[in-house]
Amino acid sequence: MSKPQTIEERQSREKGLLLEQLKKVPIVHIACEKSGVGRATYYRWRDEDEVFKKAADAALVEGEALITDMSESQLISLIKDRKFPAVHLWLRQHHPKYKDKIEVVTRSAEDDTLTPEQEAIVKKALKLGGIINSKKHHGNCKKGV
Repeated sequence: MSKPQTIEERQSREKGLLLEQLKKVPIVHIACEKSGVGRATYYRWRDEDEVFKKAADAALVEGEALITDMSESQLISLIKDRKFPAVHLWLRQHHPKYKDKIEVVTRSAEDDTLTPEQEAIVKKALKLGGIINSKKHHGNCKKGV
């Protein structure tokens, strides 16, 4: 007859199973289903157990790296099969010549200072283009920015 498990032993085993699932599929909902642990339990463990929280974060990072590796492998296979969207994606992400660009064209003026309206337009364009973050950017805009 086997010795009955304590709650701590059962939880330790379940945490281990869940962490292994997170390393394979870094999606909490799926990892919980596959390991038989409820999502609420997972989040409670994260809140109550700092060691588990760190291990879960590390498992998620490992799982994301695995998915990235698999995705890149699939992308390379598509490139070898001469699928243009895959070729285009690879070049845009890995070669500066093919990256998305923003071109700013202005009319020359003797005064390099922007009007408040011009400054607002430039800031809005830079924010929309992802060039600046509205919360982090401070200071004056000058022509040529």
